[in-house]
Amino acid sequence: MHDLIYFDNAATTRVSKRVLDAMLPFFGEQYFNPSSAYSASAPVKEAINKAALQVAAAIGADPSEIYFTSCATESNNWVFRLLRDGDHFITTRIEHASVLNTAKQLEKNGFSVTWLGVDAEGRVSPDELRAAIKENTKLVSVMYTNNETGVVQPINELAAICKEKGIVFHTDAVQAVGNVEINVKEQNINLLSLTGHKFHAPKGVGVLYLQKGIFVPNLLFGGEQGRGKRAGTENVANVVGLGQALEDAVAEMQEKNAALAEIRELLLAGVMQIPKVRFNGSHHHNMPHILNFSFAGVEGEGILLHLAMNNICCSSGSACTSGSLEPSHVLMAMGLDHVLAQGSLRVSLSKYNTKQEVVYFLEILKQTITKLRQMSPIWQAD
Repeated sequence: MHDLIYFDNAATTRVSKRVLDAMLPFFGEQYFNPSSAYSASAPVKEAINKAALQVAAAIGADPSEIYFTSCATESNNWVFRLLRDGDHFITTRIEHASVLNTAKQLEKNGFSVTWLGVDAEGRVSPDELRAAIKENTKLVSVMYTNNETGVVQPINELAAICKEKGIVFHTDAVQAVGNVEINVKEQNINLLSLTGHKFHAPKGVGVLYLQKGIFVPNLLFGGEQGRGKRAGTENVANVVGLGQALEDAVAEMQEKNAALAEIRELLLAGVMQIPKVRFNGSHHHNMPHILNFSFAGVEGEGILLHLAMNNICCSSGSACTSGSLEPSHVLMAMGLDHVLAQGSLRVSLSKYNTKQEVVYFLEILKQTITKLRQMSPIWQAD
């Protein structure tokens, strides 16, 4: 049996040793409550402040605009608290479930929402956004990079339109932060969500960047943590880990992306040799670490099962929608039919992956698709 090959880094990443080492003191000798008044707690409070500085530096923000949360789902939900009765907001049909389902619930509760579609490559049109804006539009939320396809949206153009119209612009940047250069001030981004476990920090910690001057009601009431907007004792070790991981990700970004681009091209070329396969993404606007394919005549769950039997971890889409029998809403929005969307496979890479792993993966994938098609009544009928 081959050693485990982990190609599901869009779901979560391993915690790096450097990050783990930075966290460990806060499980031991630095166990103090950062809000306590005695001197022993001062280094703990300083560690949280340092993490805020690291996050702010990574996205071009001010540390006072950084709010630590438990995850990006929490951050995304918090954003929508700025809406009031009578407000209209705009989002897309390809958002992560934490935005998609929040928006659907608000729509059920009487809020007006416009759902932007995407083209065949999965990209939103700035012209469609401009046409969708109304007098009462308060918020636009468009994800930076899609978590299923890796497609990068025209964030600069979309945010510029919102600035021109005086509308708050939010982006779920979970799959972009640490993988692409971001400057929230220069890009006119008012609100940004991220989570640590996508760039080798632990699970259970995220961030909401909230630009000064944008009013979003408190998420939690209690003490003065989070400048009173999100009360509760801080998850110190995880916050420290997130700060260290993001600083490392930014420092390594160019070298890592260059290496991943080579691995990606090898993987893409190999998969596209398989008959009747569709690449679900953009050749010019894709992050190097996420690729999505659909294979005619097979189902994604069957592919995943056979890959797992050969010690290869992949997914058919977002981890937050795994278990659903419905085809990917992202792929359907891109124009795929129900059957082809069901035969999807997402491969997501990290700095720990190698070309040797890709070579083995391609060998097993080709065997898998051939075997499944031989058993498939859909393929035989085709």
